[in-house]
Amino acid sequence: MTVDRENPRKLGFSYSFTYLYGFSFLLLFFSLLPQVREMLLIHGFRWLYIPGVSFLVALFVTPLVRAFAFRVNSVDVPGDRKIHQRPTPLMGGVAVYMGFAFAIMINNLYSPEIKGVALGATVIILIGMLDDIREISARYKILGQLAACTIVVSSGVRLSFMPPTLWGDLIEIALTFTWIIGIANAMNFLDGMDGLATGLGAISSFFIGLVALQTNQPFLMFLSLGLMGGCLGFLPYNLRAEKPALIFLGDAGSTFIGFTLACMGVMGQWDTNEPIKAFSMPVLILGVLLFDMTYTSVARVSSGKVTSIREWIDYVGNDHIHHQLNALGLSKRQTVFFIFLIAASLGISAVVLPSGRLLDALLLVLQSFNILFMIVILMQKGAENNSKGGEDE
Repeated sequence: MTVDRENPRKLGFSYSFTYLYGFSFLLLFFSLLPQVREMLLIHGFRWLYIPGVSFLVALFVTPLVRAFAFRVNSVDVPGDRKIHQRPTPLMGGVAVYMGFAFAIMINNLYSPEIKGVALGATVIILIGMLDDIREISARYKILGQLAACTIVVSSGVRLSFMPPTLWGDLIEIALTFTWIIGIANAMNFLDGMDGLATGLGAISSFFIGLVALQTNQPFLMFLSLGLMGGCLGFLPYNLRAEKPALIFLGDAGSTFIGFTLACMGVMGQWDTNEPIKAFSMPVLILGVLLFDMTYTSVARVSSGKVTSIREWIDYVGNDHIHHQLNALGLSKRQTVFFIFLIAASLGISAVVLPSGRLLDALLLVLQSFNILFMIVILMQKGAENNSKGGEDE
């Protein structure tokens, strides 16, 4: 397959975008000046500086990553199971990662936990890049994810709710591995429409940062804002008005975003006095990912389509939430923003919890279940439409 790399107009960039790109570069250069950085930090604007730098780095780097993806032939070609109509480069997650990592490093946000998450995320992004270029097997993906989880857990990032015994530690470690690997792959599964995974990453990061602010966890807040900025900087290339995406996240991006979100969910000291509230906050914020992963996994295992972890990772189907809502009659754009609204609604529920009572937590969780059950009804209707469409053909 030959792709035209020479003409930037054919690659989808307009002259107006070129001017905007140049302006973003100047703004990034200005923001990195030591005087500007020190002034913002002294006046307490680190919360703005971190996502701003991450945003600008991702915005500036994405076209370079796009050109590199074409050069190494990391391109997603349209097929029977694909909804895009033209070859589109992958590896966009590298730009999100670079924005995130640069913002963390320039702000000297170092702790054993953050170092562990950053190193684990680096392993994930490298495995994802290799998969985007030459499509590695599920076995190597699993090994890479297990290695990344081992690094994270070794740094002290793990669930903590069992008695301090050997069997208690083993249960906590096993559940931490399950949580992180599950969320990482759930985000990868949802990366099926322009802007969907990137937008969910930004929304989830925003609400994690907001709850971290409420619960006096500045390092977690800054970490989440760095990821949010990287996602938002990449989003203009991945979600465009009336035009197809210029670049996809690829496995590198979707698994990296999911992995980092999962690690932040474990890092958070949400509420040590109320275990139900502590458990509910990250579950609500990442509710869409958990719901889609649980729903599709149960459906596939019960129907015999998936019988092993390797098949679970490799399986490609049209039974995810975005497929079913699209089959219901929503356009792709409407589907994406509908899911964004669901994620934001669940995130708002999490924001209420820190100042709420235990009863409030139970009611909000019940309300969230009601919302998700309504989505199940819509998804089942979409599945019926899909099956009728197949019979008509």
